[in-house]
Amino acid sequence: MSSILLKNCFYIFLSVDEESRRGDDILIRENRIAKIGSDILDPVDRVIDCSTCVVVPGFVNTHHHFYQTLTRNLPAVQNAELFDWLVYLYDIWKYLDEEAVYYSSLLAMGELLKTGCTSSTDHHYVYPQNVSGDLIGMQFKAAANLGMRLSPTRGSMSLSKKDGGLPPDSVVQTEDEILQDCERVIQKYHDEKELAMRKIILAPCSPFSVTEELMKQTVKLARKYNVRLHTHLAETRDENEFCLEIYGCKPLKLMEDCGFIGNDVSYAHGIHFNDQELELLADTGTHIAHCPTSNMRLGSGICRVKEMLPLGINVALAVDGSASNDSSDMLGEIRNALLLQRVHYGAAAMSTLDVMKMGTENGARLLGFENVGKIKVGWAADLAIFNVGKLEYSGSLTDPLAAIIFSGYNHGAEYTIVNGKIAVEQGRLTGFDETEIMNRCNAISDKMITQEGN
Repeated sequence: MSSILLKNCFYIFLSVDEESRRGDDILIRENRIAKIGSDILDPVDRVIDCSTCVVVPGFVNTHHHFYQTLTRNLPAVQNAELFDWLVYLYDIWKYLDEEAVYYSSLLAMGELLKTGCTSSTDHHYVYPQNVSGDLIGMQFKAAANLGMRLSPTRGSMSLSKKDGGLPPDSVVQTEDEILQDCERVIQKYHDEKELAMRKIILAPCSPFSVTEELMKQTVKLARKYNVRLHTHLAETRDENEFCLEIYGCKPLKLMEDCGFIGNDVSYAHGIHFNDQELELLADTGTHIAHCPTSNMRLGSGICRVKEMLPLGINVALAVDGSASNDSSDMLGEIRNALLLQRVHYGAAAMSTLDVMKMGTENGARLLGFENVGKIKVGWAADLAIFNVGKLEYSGSLTDPLAAIIFSGYNHGAEYTIVNGKIAVEQGRLTGFDETEIMNRCNAISDKMITQEGN
Protein backbone atom coordinates (compact mmCIF):
# COMPACT_ATOMS: atom_id res chain seq x y z
CA MET A 1 0.00 0.00 0.00
CA SER A 2 1.58 3.28 -1.13
CA SER A 3 1.56 6.20 1.30
CA ILE A 4 2.61 9.86 1.39
CA LEU A 5 2.85 12.17 4.40
CA LEU A 6 2.57 15.91 3.82
CA LYS A 7 4.47 17.10 6.89
CA ASN A 8 3.97 20.29 8.89
CA CYS A 9 1.82 22.08 6.31
CA PHE A 10 2.11 25.86 6.63
CA TYR A 11 -1.58 26.23 5.73
CA ILE A 12 -4.28 23.74 4.73
CA PHE A 13 -7.49 24.92 3.09
CA LEU A 14 -9.92 22.04 3.62
CA SER A 15 -13.08 23.57 2.12
CA VAL A 16 -15.28 26.64 2.58
CA ASP A 17 -17.23 24.76 5.28
CA GLU A 18 -14.24 23.76 7.42
CA GLU A 19 -11.80 25.84 9.41
CA SER A 20 -8.37 25.89 7.82
CA ARG A 21 -5.41 24.28 9.58
CA ARG A 22 -1.87 25.46 10.26
CA GLY A 23 1.07 23.18 11.01
CA ASP A 24 -0.87 19.93 10.59
CA ASP A 25 0.05 16.85 8.57
CA ILE A 26 -1.95 15.06 5.88
CA LEU A 27 -1.58 11.31 5.47
CA ILE A 28 -2.40 9.77 2.10
CA ARG A 29 -2.86 6.02 1.74
CA GLU A 30 -3.43 4.63 -1.73
CA ASN A 31 -5.85 7.04 -3.40
CA ARG A 32 -7.53 8.54 -0.33
CA ILE A 33 -6.82 10.99 2.45
CA ALA A 34 -6.37 8.81 5.55
CA LYS A 35 -5.65 11.32 8.33
CA ILE A 36 -5.38 15.04 9.00
CA GLY A 37 -3.72 16.07 12.25
CA SER A 38 -0.61 17.08 14.12
CA ASP A 39 2.52 14.94 14.37
CA ILE A 40 1.25 11.92 12.46
CA LEU A 41 3.77 9.16 13.12
CA ASP A 42 2.50 6.37 10.83
CA PRO A 43 5.22 4.72 8.73
CA VAL A 44 5.04 5.96 5.13
CA ASP A 45 6.78 5.53 1.79
CA ARG A 46 7.36 9.25 1.24
CA VAL A 47 7.49 12.39 3.38
CA ILE A 48 7.14 15.82 1.77
CA ASP A 49 8.09 18.86 3.84
CA CYS A 50 5.23 21.37 3.45
CA SER A 51 6.41 23.87 6.08
CA THR A 52 6.37 26.72 3.52
CA CYS A 53 3.41 25.45 1.51
CA VAL A 54 -0.29 26.20 1.11
CA VAL A 55 -2.19 22.96 0.49
CA VAL A 56 -5.57 23.14 -1.24
CA PRO A 57 -7.96 20.68 -2.89
CA GLY A 58 -6.98 20.00 -6.49
CA PHE A 59 -8.73 22.37 -8.87
CA VAL A 60 -11.42 21.15 -11.28
CA ASN A 61 -11.57 22.50 -14.85
CA THR A 62 -15.05 22.27 -16.35
CA HIS A 63 -14.60 23.37 -19.99
CA HIS A 64 -11.65 23.20 -22.36
CA HIS A 65 -10.61 22.40 -25.93
CA PHE A 66 -7.26 20.64 -25.62
CA TYR A 67 -6.54 20.66 -29.37
CA GLN A 68 -6.53 24.45 -29.37
CA THR A 69 -3.14 24.50 -27.64
CA LEU A 70 -1.77 23.99 -31.18
CA THR A 71 -3.27 27.25 -32.49
CA ARG A 72 -2.59 29.76 -29.74
CA ASN A 73 -1.84 33.41 -30.29
CA LEU A 74 -2.32 33.44 -34.07
CA PRO A 75 -1.95 37.06 -35.26
CA ALA A 76 -4.90 36.88 -37.66
CA VAL A 77 -7.41 36.34 -34.85
CA GLN A 78 -5.82 38.06 -31.88
CA ASN A 79 -8.46 40.80 -32.13
CA ALA A 80 -11.39 38.82 -33.54
CA GLU A 81 -14.78 38.15 -31.95
CA LEU A 82 -16.11 34.61 -31.63
CA PHE A 83 -17.76 33.91 -35.00
CA ASP A 84 -14.93 35.37 -37.10
CA TRP A 85 -12.41 33.67 -34.84
CA LEU A 86 -14.11 30.29 -35.38
CA VAL A 87 -14.41 30.62 -39.16
CA TYR A 88 -10.69 31.33 -39.48
CA LEU A 89 -9.55 28.56 -37.13
CA TYR A 90 -11.77 25.79 -38.50
CA ASP A 91 -9.68 25.86 -41.67
CA ILE A 92 -6.64 24.99 -39.56
CA TRP A 93 -8.34 22.54 -37.21
CA LYS A 94 -9.45 20.43 -40.17
CA TYR A 95 -5.86 19.12 -40.24
CA LEU A 96 -6.12 17.55 -36.77
CA ASP A 97 -5.18 13.87 -36.58
CA GLU A 98 -4.55 11.28 -33.84
CA GLU A 99 -1.03 12.52 -33.13
CA ALA A 100 -2.21 16.12 -32.87
CA VAL A 101 -4.98 15.17 -30.44
CA TYR A 102 -2.63 13.07 -28.31
CA TYR A 103 0.13 15.67 -27.96
CA SER A 104 -2.20 18.62 -27.57
CA SER A 105 -3.95 16.69 -24.79
CA LEU A 106 -0.61 16.10 -23.08
CA LEU A 107 0.17 19.80 -23.39
CA ALA A 108 -3.17 21.07 -22.10
CA MET A 109 -3.37 18.61 -19.21
CA GLY A 110 0.29 19.17 -18.41
CA GLU A 111 -0.32 22.89 -18.01
CA LEU A 112 -3.41 22.25 -15.93
CA LEU A 113 -1.56 19.87 -13.61
CA LYS A 114 1.33 22.29 -13.25
CA THR A 115 -1.11 25.00 -12.09
CA GLY A 116 -2.85 22.82 -9.48
CA CYS A 117 -5.67 21.26 -11.51
CA THR A 118 -6.30 17.57 -10.81
CA SER A 119 -9.58 16.93 -12.68
CA SER A 120 -10.68 18.17 -16.07
CA THR A 121 -13.06 17.77 -18.93
CA ASP A 122 -12.41 18.48 -22.60
CA HIS A 123 -14.92 19.49 -25.26
CA HIS A 124 -13.63 17.82 -28.41
CA TYR A 125 -16.06 18.30 -31.29
CA VAL A 126 -13.79 18.48 -34.38
CA TYR A 127 -13.73 15.11 -36.17
CA PRO A 128 -11.98 15.48 -39.56
CA GLN A 129 -13.37 13.01 -42.10
CA ASN A 130 -9.92 11.65 -42.98
CA VAL A 131 -9.29 10.58 -39.36
CA SER A 132 -10.69 7.20 -38.35
CA GLY A 133 -8.91 6.68 -35.02
CA ASP A 134 -10.31 6.79 -31.50
CA LEU A 135 -9.69 10.43 -30.58
CA ILE A 136 -11.16 10.16 -27.08
CA GLY A 137 -8.98 7.09 -26.64
CA MET A 138 -5.97 9.30 -27.41
CA GLN A 139 -7.07 11.69 -24.69
CA PHE A 140 -7.48 8.96 -22.12
CA LYS A 141 -4.04 7.60 -23.06
CA ALA A 142 -2.55 11.05 -22.44
CA ALA A 143 -4.42 11.38 -19.13
CA ALA A 144 -3.19 7.97 -17.99
CA ASN A 145 0.40 8.89 -18.80
CA LEU A 146 0.14 12.15 -16.86
CA GLY A 147 -2.03 10.79 -14.05
CA MET A 148 -4.97 13.15 -14.46
CA ARG A 149 -8.62 12.55 -13.61
CA LEU A 150 -10.49 13.13 -16.89
CA SER A 151 -14.10 13.37 -18.03
CA PRO A 152 -13.94 14.37 -21.70
CA THR A 153 -16.98 15.08 -23.80
CA ARG A 154 -17.85 13.34 -27.01
CA GLY A 155 -18.60 16.55 -28.86
CA SER A 156 -20.35 16.85 -32.20
CA MET A 157 -21.08 19.10 -35.17
CA SER A 158 -23.52 18.19 -37.94
CA LEU A 159 -24.06 21.56 -39.66
CA SER A 160 -21.36 22.80 -42.03
CA LYS A 161 -21.24 26.02 -44.07
CA LYS A 162 -23.56 24.61 -46.72
CA ASP A 163 -26.17 23.97 -43.98
CA GLY A 164 -25.88 27.42 -42.46
CA GLY A 165 -23.21 26.52 -39.89
CA LEU A 166 -19.66 27.82 -39.52
CA PRO A 167 -17.26 24.87 -40.05
CA PRO A 168 -16.16 23.36 -43.38
CA ASP A 169 -17.75 20.13 -44.59
CA SER A 170 -14.57 18.18 -43.76
CA VAL A 171 -15.00 18.41 -39.96
CA VAL A 172 -18.71 17.61 -39.51
CA GLN A 173 -20.35 14.20 -39.25
CA THR A 174 -23.75 12.74 -39.97
CA GLU A 175 -26.12 12.39 -37.06
CA ASP A 176 -25.99 8.60 -37.27
CA GLU A 177 -22.18 8.65 -37.12
CA ILE A 178 -22.29 10.94 -34.11
CA LEU A 179 -24.85 8.97 -32.11
CA GLN A 180 -23.21 5.61 -32.85
CA ASP A 181 -19.82 6.85 -31.69
CA CYS A 182 -21.33 8.51 -28.62
CA GLU A 183 -22.74 5.17 -27.58
CA ARG A 184 -19.43 3.43 -28.32
CA VAL A 185 -17.35 5.73 -26.11
CA ILE A 186 -19.83 5.52 -23.24
CA GLN A 187 -19.77 1.73 -23.35
CA LYS A 188 -15.97 1.61 -23.66
CA TYR A 189 -14.82 4.29 -21.23
CA HIS A 190 -17.47 5.56 -18.82
CA ASP A 191 -16.85 4.56 -15.19
CA GLU A 192 -19.54 5.20 -12.59
CA LYS A 193 -17.50 3.98 -9.62
CA GLU A 194 -16.54 6.25 -6.74
CA LEU A 195 -13.20 7.98 -7.42
CA ALA A 196 -13.42 7.04 -11.11
CA MET A 197 -10.57 8.37 -13.24
CA ARG A 198 -12.64 8.19 -16.45
CA LYS A 199 -16.09 9.52 -17.23
CA ILE A 200 -17.86 10.50 -20.47
CA ILE A 201 -20.08 13.49 -21.20
CA LEU A 202 -22.08 14.04 -24.41
CA ALA A 203 -21.71 17.51 -25.86
CA PRO A 204 -23.10 18.90 -29.10
CA CYS A 205 -20.93 21.90 -29.86
CA SER A 206 -23.58 24.64 -29.84
CA PRO A 207 -27.07 25.55 -31.08
CA PHE A 208 -25.56 26.86 -34.32
CA SER A 209 -23.53 23.72 -35.14
CA VAL A 210 -26.08 20.87 -34.76
CA THR A 211 -29.73 20.33 -35.55
CA GLU A 212 -32.51 20.47 -33.01
CA GLU A 213 -33.14 16.77 -33.64
CA LEU A 214 -29.54 15.86 -32.81
CA MET A 215 -29.84 17.79 -29.56
CA LYS A 216 -32.94 15.79 -28.64
CA GLN A 217 -31.39 12.43 -29.60
CA THR A 218 -28.24 13.24 -27.63
CA VAL A 219 -30.33 13.97 -24.55
CA LYS A 220 -32.15 10.67 -24.96
CA LEU A 221 -28.89 8.72 -25.31
CA ALA A 222 -27.20 10.44 -22.36
CA ARG A 223 -30.10 9.73 -20.05
CA LYS A 224 -30.28 6.12 -21.19
CA TYR A 225 -26.72 5.65 -19.92
CA ASN A 226 -26.84 8.15 -17.03
CA VAL A 227 -24.06 10.36 -18.38
CA ARG A 228 -23.96 14.14 -18.29
CA LEU A 229 -24.64 16.69 -21.03
CA HIS A 230 -22.77 19.84 -22.01
CA THR A 231 -22.78 22.54 -24.69
CA HIS A 232 -21.79 26.15 -25.33
CA LEU A 233 -24.67 28.49 -24.60
CA ALA A 234 -25.37 32.23 -24.48
CA GLU A 235 -21.71 33.07 -25.05
CA THR A 236 -22.29 36.01 -27.41
CA ARG A 237 -25.09 38.29 -28.55
CA ASP A 238 -24.54 36.91 -32.09
CA GLU A 239 -25.64 33.50 -30.82
CA ASN A 240 -28.85 34.94 -29.40
CA GLU A 241 -29.58 36.64 -32.73
CA PHE A 242 -28.82 33.44 -34.68
CA CYS A 243 -31.24 31.38 -32.59
CA LEU A 244 -33.96 34.00 -32.83
CA GLU A 245 -33.59 34.05 -36.62
CA ILE A 246 -33.39 30.27 -37.14
CA TYR A 247 -35.52 28.87 -34.31
CA GLY A 248 -37.66 31.83 -33.33
CA CYS A 249 -36.45 31.73 -29.73
CA LYS A 250 -33.41 32.44 -27.59
CA PRO A 251 -30.81 29.70 -26.92
CA LEU A 252 -32.05 28.71 -23.46
CA LYS A 253 -35.63 28.26 -24.67
CA LEU A 254 -34.30 26.06 -27.48
CA MET A 255 -32.45 23.94 -24.91
CA GLU A 256 -35.56 23.71 -22.78
CA ASP A 257 -37.61 22.56 -25.79
CA CYS A 258 -34.99 19.87 -26.50
CA GLY A 259 -34.93 18.65 -22.88
CA PHE A 260 -31.29 19.77 -22.77
CA ILE A 261 -31.63 21.28 -19.29
CA GLY A 262 -31.47 19.98 -15.73
CA ASN A 263 -29.07 18.91 -13.00
CA ASP A 264 -27.20 16.61 -15.40
CA VAL A 265 -26.56 19.52 -17.82
CA SER A 266 -23.90 22.22 -17.89
CA TYR A 267 -23.51 25.18 -20.20
CA ALA A 268 -20.17 26.76 -21.02
CA HIS A 269 -20.15 30.55 -20.65
CA GLY A 270 -23.79 31.47 -19.96
CA ILE A 271 -23.15 35.20 -20.28
CA HIS A 272 -26.26 36.58 -21.96
CA PHE A 273 -29.14 35.38 -19.77
CA ASN A 274 -31.94 37.64 -18.57
CA ASP A 275 -33.47 37.50 -15.08
CA GLN A 276 -36.18 35.01 -16.02
CA GLU A 277 -33.60 32.72 -17.58
CA LEU A 278 -31.50 32.80 -14.42
CA GLU A 279 -34.56 31.70 -12.46
CA LEU A 280 -35.06 28.81 -14.88
CA LEU A 281 -31.44 27.71 -14.46
CA ALA A 282 -31.87 27.78 -10.70
CA ASP A 283 -35.19 25.93 -10.75
CA THR A 284 -33.81 23.15 -12.99
CA GLY A 285 -30.44 22.77 -11.23
CA THR A 286 -28.55 23.45 -14.47
CA HIS A 287 -24.83 24.19 -14.06
CA ILE A 288 -22.65 26.95 -15.57
CA ALA A 289 -18.98 26.55 -16.55
CA HIS A 290 -17.69 30.11 -16.23
CA CYS A 291 -14.74 31.01 -18.51
CA PRO A 292 -13.60 34.51 -17.49
CA THR A 293 -10.30 34.70 -19.36
CA SER A 294 -11.76 33.54 -22.68
CA ASN A 295 -14.70 35.91 -22.24
CA MET A 296 -12.28 38.81 -21.79
CA ARG A 297 -10.02 37.68 -24.63
CA LEU A 298 -12.89 37.52 -27.16
CA GLY A 299 -14.77 40.49 -25.72
CA SER A 300 -17.84 38.31 -25.19
CA GLY A 301 -19.11 39.92 -22.00
CA ILE A 302 -19.20 39.27 -18.25
CA CYS A 303 -21.12 36.33 -16.82
CA ARG A 304 -23.59 37.28 -14.09
CA VAL A 305 -21.91 35.09 -11.48
CA LYS A 306 -22.53 37.55 -8.64
CA GLU A 307 -26.26 37.20 -9.33
CA MET A 308 -26.22 33.47 -10.09
CA LEU A 309 -24.66 32.23 -6.85
CA PRO A 310 -27.32 33.65 -4.47
CA LEU A 311 -29.99 31.97 -6.61
CA GLY A 312 -28.35 28.61 -5.96
CA ILE A 313 -27.00 28.13 -9.49
CA ASN A 314 -23.91 25.93 -9.39
CA VAL A 315 -21.20 27.97 -11.12
CA ALA A 316 -17.83 26.32 -11.70
CA LEU A 317 -14.66 27.54 -13.41
CA ALA A 318 -12.98 26.70 -16.70
CA VAL A 319 -9.99 27.84 -18.71
CA ASP A 320 -11.81 27.24 -22.02
CA GLY A 321 -9.89 26.56 -25.21
CA SER A 322 -6.27 27.51 -25.41
CA ALA A 323 -6.84 29.51 -28.59
CA SER A 324 -9.24 31.86 -26.77
CA ASN A 325 -7.31 31.90 -23.51
CA ASP A 326 -3.81 31.17 -24.82
CA SER A 327 -2.96 29.25 -21.66
CA SER A 328 -4.30 26.45 -19.49
CA ASP A 329 -3.51 28.20 -16.20
CA MET A 330 -6.10 27.07 -13.66
CA LEU A 331 -4.89 29.17 -10.75
CA GLY A 332 -4.78 32.14 -13.11
CA GLU A 333 -8.40 31.42 -14.04
CA ILE A 334 -9.39 31.55 -10.38
CA ARG A 335 -7.70 34.94 -10.05
CA ASN A 336 -9.36 36.30 -13.19
CA ALA A 337 -12.79 35.08 -12.05
CA LEU A 338 -12.37 37.04 -8.82
CA LEU A 339 -11.20 40.22 -10.50
CA LEU A 340 -13.65 40.23 -13.42
CA GLN A 341 -16.69 40.13 -11.14
CA ARG A 342 -15.26 43.09 -9.23
CA VAL A 343 -14.91 45.09 -12.45
CA HIS A 344 -18.66 44.86 -12.96
CA TYR A 345 -20.11 44.55 -9.45
CA GLY A 346 -17.59 46.31 -7.18
CA ALA A 347 -14.77 45.42 -4.83
CA ALA A 348 -16.91 43.24 -2.54
CA ALA A 349 -18.54 41.31 -5.37
CA MET A 350 -16.63 38.11 -4.83
CA SER A 351 -14.26 36.77 -2.17
CA THR A 352 -11.37 34.36 -2.37
CA LEU A 353 -13.55 31.75 -0.67
CA ASP A 354 -16.19 32.18 -3.37
CA VAL A 355 -13.76 31.53 -6.21
CA MET A 356 -12.02 28.68 -4.39
CA LYS A 357 -15.35 26.92 -3.99
CA MET A 358 -16.13 27.48 -7.68
CA GLY A 359 -12.73 26.11 -8.66
CA THR A 360 -12.93 23.00 -6.49
CA GLU A 361 -16.15 21.49 -5.14
CA ASN A 362 -18.49 23.29 -7.57
CA GLY A 363 -16.44 21.91 -10.45
CA ALA A 364 -16.50 18.38 -9.06
CA ARG A 365 -20.28 18.64 -8.68
CA LEU A 366 -20.67 19.86 -12.28
CA LEU A 367 -18.62 16.96 -13.69
CA GLY A 368 -20.15 14.37 -11.38
CA PHE A 369 -16.93 13.36 -9.63
CA GLU A 370 -17.76 11.96 -6.18
CA ASN A 371 -15.67 12.75 -3.08
CA VAL A 372 -13.54 15.21 -5.02
CA GLY A 373 -13.06 18.93 -4.35
CA LYS A 374 -12.40 18.99 -0.60
CA ILE A 375 -9.57 17.90 1.67
CA LYS A 376 -11.46 15.45 3.83
CA VAL A 377 -10.70 12.08 5.38
CA GLY A 378 -11.92 9.31 3.10
CA TRP A 379 -12.09 11.60 0.06
CA ALA A 380 -9.90 11.48 -3.01
CA ALA A 381 -6.25 12.35 -2.47
CA ASP A 382 -6.36 15.13 -5.09
CA LEU A 383 -4.24 18.00 -3.79
CA ALA A 384 -2.38 21.06 -5.05
CA ILE A 385 0.60 22.31 -3.05
CA PHE A 386 1.93 25.84 -3.57
CA ASN A 387 5.21 26.99 -2.06
CA VAL A 388 4.76 30.50 -0.63
CA GLY A 389 8.27 30.61 0.79
CA LYS A 390 9.33 32.79 -2.12
CA LEU A 391 10.17 36.42 -2.76
CA GLU A 392 6.92 37.10 -4.61
CA TYR A 393 4.77 36.09 -1.63
CA SER A 394 6.71 38.09 0.95
CA GLY A 395 4.43 40.42 2.89
CA SER A 396 1.25 38.58 1.85
CA LEU A 397 1.09 35.75 4.37
CA THR A 398 -1.42 37.19 6.82
CA ASP A 399 -3.92 35.29 4.63
CA PRO A 400 -2.04 32.41 2.98
CA LEU A 401 -4.99 31.21 0.88
CA ALA A 402 -5.61 34.67 -0.57
CA ALA A 403 -1.85 35.01 -1.13
CA ILE A 404 -1.80 32.37 -3.88
CA ILE A 405 -4.68 34.16 -5.63
CA PHE A 406 -3.81 37.83 -5.17
CA SER A 407 -0.02 37.63 -5.05
CA GLY A 408 2.80 35.94 -6.93
CA TYR A 409 3.70 35.95 -10.60
CA ASN A 410 4.20 32.22 -11.17
CA HIS A 411 1.06 30.10 -10.78
CA GLY A 412 2.98 26.82 -10.80
CA ALA A 413 2.32 24.26 -8.09
CA GLU A 414 5.26 22.76 -6.22
CA TYR A 415 3.45 19.42 -6.10
CA THR A 416 0.19 18.18 -7.61
CA ILE A 417 -1.17 14.89 -6.32
CA VAL A 418 -3.95 13.05 -8.15
CA ASN A 419 -5.60 9.91 -6.82
CA GLY A 420 -2.76 9.53 -4.34
CA LYS A 421 0.03 9.74 -6.93
CA ILE A 422 2.44 12.61 -7.50
CA ALA A 423 1.79 14.07 -10.96
CA VAL A 424 3.89 17.22 -10.49
CA GLU A 425 7.04 17.20 -8.37
CA GLN A 426 8.98 20.38 -7.66
CA GLY A 427 7.15 22.04 -10.53
CA ARG A 428 7.82 19.36 -13.17
CA LEU A 429 5.54 16.70 -14.65
CA THR A 430 6.41 13.19 -13.50
CA GLY A 431 4.46 11.23 -16.13
CA PHE A 432 5.89 12.55 -19.40
CA ASP A 433 8.95 14.40 -20.63
CA GLU A 434 8.09 18.08 -20.92
CA THR A 435 10.68 18.74 -23.62
CA GLU A 436 9.16 16.07 -25.84
CA ILE A 437 5.69 17.57 -25.41
CA MET A 438 7.01 21.02 -26.26
CA ASN A 439 8.97 19.93 -29.32
CA ARG A 440 6.24 17.70 -30.76
CA CYS A 441 3.50 20.30 -30.22
CA ASN A 442 5.53 23.04 -31.86
CA ALA A 443 6.24 20.80 -34.86
CA ILE A 444 2.60 19.68 -35.21
CA SER A 445 1.36 23.26 -34.85
CA ASP A 446 3.75 24.50 -37.53
CA LYS A 447 2.68 21.71 -39.87
CA MET A 448 -1.04 22.45 -39.45
CA ILE A 449 -0.64 26.20 -39.93
CA THR A 450 1.68 25.73 -42.93
CA GLN A 451 -0.75 23.33 -44.58
CA GLU A 452 -3.51 25.92 -44.37
CA GLY A 453 -1.14 28.59 -45.68
CA ASN A 454 -0.61 26.51 -48.81
